[in-house]
Amino acid sequence: MEIILTPPIAFLIYLVLAAVLSGLGRMWAYRGEQSAEKVSTYASGEEAPTHLAAPGYRPFFIVALFFAILHLGVLIVGSSALAPASIVFLVGLILALVALIAG
Repeated sequence: MEIILTPPIAFLIYLVLAAVLSGLGRMWAYRGEQSAEKVSTYASGEEAPTHLAAPGYRPFFIVALFFAILHLGVLIVGSSALAPASIVFLVGLILALVALIAG
């Protein structure tokens, strides 16, 4: 009985159970008639926007790179002894963050 609790077997049991439940749900679901209202975007009764909400991933990657540099740099400086090399690294870290902020 303990073999059921091993991750691969438990995953397969879950997969079969999910497939059965999904199939039953599709079988019992009400099939309505197609209309323009069903396939249109719902925007609380307002006209759907025609422009993109975000122009792309560039702003996200800039912020992600900022925090990655900041956190990894502080981790390295915090785990090193106070030496001239760590001060030079800290100055380089500050310059990299300023360059990233300046764009």
